[in-house]
Amino acid sequence: MLFKTLSAAVYGIDAELVEVEVNLTPRAGDSMNPEPTVTVVGLPDLAVRESRERIRAAITNSGIFFPVYRITINLAPADVKKEGSAFDLPIAVGILGANGELKREDLSDTLLVGELALDGRIRAIRGALPIAVAARRNNFKRLFLPAENASEAAVVTGLDVYPVNDLREVIDLLNADEMPPPLVVDTAAMLHEAENYPVDFREVRGQFHAKRAIEIATAGGHNILMIGPPGSGKTMLAKRIPTILPPITFDEALETTKIHSVAGLSGASGLVQHRPFRSPHHTISDAGLIGGGAIPKPGEVSLAHNGLLFLDELPEFERNVLEVLRQPLEDHKVTISRAAMSLTFPSSFMLVAAMNPCPCGFFNDPTRECKCSPPQIQRYISKISGPLLDRIDIHIDVPAVKVRELSEKEAAEGSAEIRARVTNARKIQQERYTGEQVFSNSQMTPRLIRQHCQLDLSTQTMLERAITKYGLSARAYDRILKVSRTIADLLGVEQVTSDHIAEAVNYRTLDRNYWQ
Repeated sequence: MLFKTLSAAVYGIDAELVEVEVNLTPRAGDSMNPEPTVTVVGLPDLAVRESRERIRAAITNSGIFFPVYRITINLAPADVKKEGSAFDLPIAVGILGANGELKREDLSDTLLVGELALDGRIRAIRGALPIAVAARRNNFKRLFLPAENASEAAVVTGLDVYPVNDLREVIDLLNADEMPPPLVVDTAAMLHEAENYPVDFREVRGQFHAKRAIEIATAGGHNILMIGPPGSGKTMLAKRIPTILPPITFDEALETTKIHSVAGLSGASGLVQHRPFRSPHHTISDAGLIGGGAIPKPGEVSLAHNGLLFLDELPEFERNVLEVLRQPLEDHKVTISRAAMSLTFPSSFMLVAAMNPCPCGFFNDPTRECKCSPPQIQRYISKISGPLLDRIDIHIDVPAVKVRELSEKEAAEGSAEIRARVTNARKIQQERYTGEQVFSNSQMTPRLIRQHCQLDLSTQTMLERAITKYGLSARAYDRILKVSRTIADLLGVEQVTSDHIAEAVNYRTLDRNYWQ
C-alpha cells in the first residue's frame, strides 16, 4: 500500500519541493500483539527522525487508528538533506492515506506543511512564504499549513491557502465533497495602514545640519556615519530615519518577508509592512551579522534588506565583525559557503552608524573636557578600517544640542514633509535608471557616474583640488559624485554644479583630519 503527499523544504530564502512516499507492509509475527515500526529514509536530520513518535501520538490522540504495519517513509529527492519539523503533517497524511482513511487517492495538487503536537494540534513553522511561492511556481492548487502562518502565505496570489489547527481538521477537509473558501488577505490595505509611525522628526530639536545630511542619505540610499558626544541625539535621529524612507512596495515587502519568514520573524500580520530597522548589539558575532550555521540562516544584514541597519557605538564592534560588512555593502548580497551547500541572501540595505569621537566622548566638545590621550584616541578610531570608511558615503558631526534649541517652542519640520521630498527624488532616480539594475544613486556604476554626473570645467577643477587637499581615494571620489547627484535630485535639477560638489565634500568629515 503506497501513498504520496507533497511538501517543501526551505534552503536559503527559497523552497524546494519534497515528495513524501509512504509504504505500508504487513508485519510478520504475533498477530495478537503487533507493534508498528516506522522507518524514515531520504537523508532526514534529527528533527525529522524524531517525528515518528510525534506523528504516532498525534494520530492516536486525534481519535484515528494508527495502522499496525511496517511503515517506510521516503523523502525525495534522497540526496538533499531534510531538516525541521514541517514534514510532520505530510507524513501523517501519507500514513492515513495509505491506510485508506482518505477518500481522495491523489493529492498531487496539494502541498502540506506543519509540525504536529502530541495531541494533534498543528504548530507554526518557519519559511511559510517561500513555501507558498514555491507552491504557486509549481502550479499547485492548494496549500495546507498552520493557522499561525496562513496570513503570511495568503499574500501569494493564485494559490488557495487553507489554515488548519489540528490533524483531524485536515482529514475532514481532504474528505469533504466541496472545499470551503480559502483565506484571502488585502495586502494593499495592510501596507497602507502601516504608513503611520510612532516617532517623528518633528520631535528632534536642533541638529539641522545632521537632518539635512540624513535627508540626502535617504534620498539616494547612501550610507551615513554620525560622530558626536553622548546625548547629542545620534540614536534618536537614526530611529526616525525609517519615517522618511519611501513607502515599501509590495514586491519589496514580499522579498523582505521571505527573509524574515526563514528566520522565524515574520510576525502576526504575515507581511513585513515597514522597511526593516535592525540594530544589533555591539557584542554580535560575524556569523550573527552576516549569517551562518551548518545550514546557513540569514544574519542582520539580510534581515535589514530593503531597510536600514543601525550600528550604534561603531568602534565597540569587533574589527573582524565590521570587516565582513565589505561584501554586502558593495555587492548587496551575502554568499555563505558550507560543505553541504552554498547559499546567497540578498542584503541591500542603508547603513547608518554612530560613534563617539573618542573613548570618553568629549573630544572637541566646547563645554566638556576630553580626558583621552592621543594614543587612546588613535587606538579607538583605528578599530574602523579605511576601506570600511570609504564605503560610507556621508560622515557628519553631530554636536551637543544647545539649551536654547531645546527650549524652542516652534516645532521642527516633520517626517511627512521630508519624506515627500525624498520620495520625489527617488522617483527621479527610478526614471533615470530605467532598464538598469540600479534603484538609487548610491548603486551607480562607474559608467553611470560618468553618464549622469558630468561636470563643467570649473566644477571639475574644484573637485580635483578637494581630492588633492584631503588625500581622498578613488572610491571617495566616486562617493562625492554620487552624493552630489542626490543633492541635485532633491533640488530637481539635472546638472551637478559646484554648490552640490562643495556640500558633498563637506559630508566627508573623517577625511579632513577630524582628530587633529
